[in-house]
Amino acid sequence: MRQTILRLLLAAFLLALIAHEARAQSCNGSLGDPVIDQDFGSGQNPGGALDASITNMMYTPSNCPNDGQYTIANSLTGTGNCHQDTWHNVTSDHTGNPNGYMMIVNASEQPSVFFTQTANGLCPNTTYEFSAYVLNLIIAEAETNGFSEPNITFDIESTSGQVLATYNTGTIAPTVNPQWNQYGVFFTTPVGVTDVIVKMTNIAPGGDGNDLILDDITFRACGPVITTGFGSSTGQTALNLCQGGSAQYTIDANVITNGTPGYQWQSNTNNGGWLDMTGQTTPQLNISFTNAVAGSYQYRLGVSNGSDISSVQCRVYSPPVTVTVNPLPVVPTIPSQTVCEGYTLQLSASGGASYLWSGPNLAPTSQNPLIINNATTANAGIYTVQVSTAANCSVTSQTAVTVVPKVVAAVSNNNISVCAGTPTQLAASGGLYYKWTPATGLDNNTIANPVATLTQTTTYVVDVSNGGCSDSTQSVTVTVMQNPLANAGTNKVIFEGQSVKLEGTVAGDNVYDYYWTPTTGLNDPTSLTPLASPTDNTTYTLTAISQSCGISTSSVLVKVYKKVTIPNTFSPNNDGINDNWDIDALVTYPDCSVMVYDRYGQKVYESTGYAKPWDGTVNGSPLPQGTYYYIIDLKDNTPKRAGWVLIVR
Repeated sequence: MRQTILRLLLAAFLLALIAHEARAQSCNGSLGDPVIDQDFGSGQNPGGALDASITNMMYTPSNCPNDGQYTIANSLTGTGNCHQDTWHNVTSDHTGNPNGYMMIVNASEQPSVFFTQTANGLCPNTTYEFSAYVLNLIIAEAETNGFSEPNITFDIESTSGQVLATYNTGTIAPTVNPQWNQYGVFFTTPVGVTDVIVKMTNIAPGGDGNDLILDDITFRACGPVITTGFGSSTGQTALNLCQGGSAQYTIDANVITNGTPGYQWQSNTNNGGWLDMTGQTTPQLNISFTNAVAGSYQYRLGVSNGSDISSVQCRVYSPPVTVTVNPLPVVPTIPSQTVCEGYTLQLSASGGASYLWSGPNLAPTSQNPLIINNATTANAGIYTVQVSTAANCSVTSQTAVTVVPKVVAAVSNNNISVCAGTPTQLAASGGLYYKWTPATGLDNNTIANPVATLTQTTTYVVDVSNGGCSDSTQSVTVTVMQNPLANAGTNKVIFEGQSVKLEGTVAGDNVYDYYWTPTTGLNDPTSLTPLASPTDNTTYTLTAISQSCGISTSSVLVKVYKKVTIPNTFSPNNDGINDNWDIDALVTYPDCSVMVYDRYGQKVYESTGYAKPWDGTVNGSPLPQGTYYYIIDLKDNTPKRAGWVLIVR
């Protein structure tokens, strides 16, 4: 408690010493470019330490400095437990730049000078302003807990230690939300003083509170009020000109001063920096543009109050006046249009803020896109559009419109008959472009005379147009007559001496005749289902004849199996009589299987087919006389034949 009381008494004493200076001071005239411009830079956290000549506080890279420390950072968000009950969360510097650095100060327990910088090359008899933006870090709720608030003294001294000006902010009150305020002092340089030292002292005690953020500390000339304008000092301060245009302007300035000022006009093109204009040293400036290039052109008057106007640190400047040379609109090429008579014509321009269309039989209109319903041939021709920007800079563009008259589709034949699979040519006329639907069976559905090859009756619709016009159609029906189709049925199998009915069918349009060939073994070759009784394998062909669509044939095989007679004795004694086991007609069964066994069940002969009769041997050696047993499988889905055969020698 005693320590707190001592701190309060010390703060009150210091405030009393400078109370006569504790009044707000600001420049009411024009300002020069900064001699000192300390914005601490920008980048990612943390920023680097300041030069030791600027501050005697201790730098910490942490964004949570303790008493007597400072840091350079672009925010105080996400500080966790760092003074979270007493400090604001500050998301950016005073300009709102999320990457802009600021100086975060945790005050020393004793009042101290925490910022010092020297300004050199000043001009005599010139007024300067020293200012800074300050934010009280202590939140409003903390004030009730006895926390002290920032209280800063601004001092300007000569390099010999002479105090030239002093200003005290007084207690900077806490706020509910972070709030930046500008504080400063101005003074006039005495004769012989060209270098000064500017200081900021935090006269309130630290420890509990008195924490702050500094940003944008500036020291610059403060001079008379300067007004400028086009045509007069109270005229417009901003004019517009279009790219490629020419103009002449006069800028007049009025300087309210009791002295004898010097003058120097400056220009700044496209934010490239301010440059002195040679020979322009009066309150009036004449400028001209010829075939102007797009960009921003700024002008301002520098004034020195009797000092050397050539020194930029002696000057103050008028607010800039601006000539903006606005770019012409960039208008994409408008494609030429071809539209069918009776359709909607639409032309569209882009690249501007407003449009003015004119054309054949068209009153000027600002409609964009330009829409003309039910176009006629009178709407054909050249259309012109004037495209303007918001700054009223304009260019013109043209496009051509062709209106194609309506077409009347025609076909040479609406009904065509053709045999299935026979090509036939369709024919349409009346336009430049054709589209046949469906495309089924057509060699090309986008020409006037496609060839159709069909198997089914089809109706085609042709769309005829000129340059995209498709409002006229015709139809053509192609009637397809089915070709004759003879079907002789499935193959037949009989045994010698049997008969079988053939199962022929005939389909197709206009079939007037059909018959079977050969006629051998048929009871009626003109019947679709004759009775066939061949003695040998015979292929019968059914022929069907159409009146208009040709001939069709189909064949069927009647396979005749011969009767197999198996002898039970043969005498392989080479006398030329009955030397082999000749099985009549077995050779007609090429897939048959023949196997012979002796009385012990040993296989002595085997063959597939019976092209060569058995001669009574096994592996080339004669078998002895006796009885042998056979199994014959004809492979014709009939039962196997089994029995015995006697070899007699």
